[in-house]
Amino acid sequence: MTRAPIAVTMGEPAGIGGEIALKAWATHTVPPFFLIDSASRLEALAESLRLDVPVRRITAAAEATRVFDAALPVLELPKTRAVAFALGRPDPANAAAVIAAIDAAVALARTGEAAAIVTNPIQKASLQAAGFAFPGHTEYLGHLAGGRHAVMMLAVERPQPPLRVIPVTVHTPLARVATELTAAAIIACGRATAAALRRDFGIAQPRLAVAGLNPHAGESGKIGDEETRIIAPAVAQLKADGIAVRGPAPADTLFHDAARAAYDAVLCMYHDQALVPLKTLDFAGGVNVTLGLPFVRTSPDHGTALDIAPRGVADPTSFRAALELAARIAAARGA
Repeated sequence: MTRAPIAVTMGEPAGIGGEIALKAWATHTVPPFFLIDSASRLEALAESLRLDVPVRRITAAAEATRVFDAALPVLELPKTRAVAFALGRPDPANAAAVIAAIDAAVALARTGEAAAIVTNPIQKASLQAAGFAFPGHTEYLGHLAGGRHAVMMLAVERPQPPLRVIPVTVHTPLARVATELTAAAIIACGRATAAALRRDFGIAQPRLAVAGLNPHAGESGKIGDEETRIIAPAVAQLKADGIAVRGPAPADTLFHDAARAAYDAVLCMYHDQALVPLKTLDFAGGVNVTLGLPFVRTSPDHGTALDIAPRGVADPTSFRAALELAARIAAARGA
């Protein structure tokens, strides 16, 4: 475990980010973290949810570890301090505060003042209405890291064997996946995944599986030629790089227990091919991990949940898992 605390961003203030952070602190079983948020917002939220969570304002990340056992540390920025919110109703006027919290967390992680970043979910439409020019967190974090190619991995540690999935195309409409899928993208994701499995997960010889795009992985071109034309050449290049990789394999045979035991991560060709099996295995415990960054970033594998935000019934399991995985990765990099 690293000594520096984990920086947690505010996320969408109208969503469940504050609630799951309060509930996670209340368990007293998570790595030390601090929120970059509005202390008064969190105090009001704790009171409304009847959570016995004292909030303490801090002025530097280093203070968080010292006060964490007694209170939830909150680092306020001028923009976050001014946030006005109504649960369930996002307001683009809060976009500057949401982005400022992300920027501050990245800055603290890059100086080592924060061991890692856990980002609370953002409401992308609300940010984009205020001029945010990125599809989501992953792309923005790559931008803050100097234009690095950031890769999204989703992971669940239970049930065993674990499942780690990487969607090569992410928020791409299904009708465009076949035209936007490239061998270069598969190769880049495969290289980033293998490097992260070695550095962050302690797997000396990572094993990758690569899913096909079409039913039965195309049946040698009878049901689509993307496997032979795009995916197989990418797999060949990854093998030439010295990576243990197999595929393209039919996606419907890749996710049962015996199949998962044969690889450490699987490259999927589109969003739901990756996310459906992962959320079926462990809906509450998934973690979003960004690969390819010079700092550690994880996130709960769910959205802002605006529909349940006013009800106080949010499950903090994924947030807790994100904190724990962030701490493990940070410790692995420190070692």
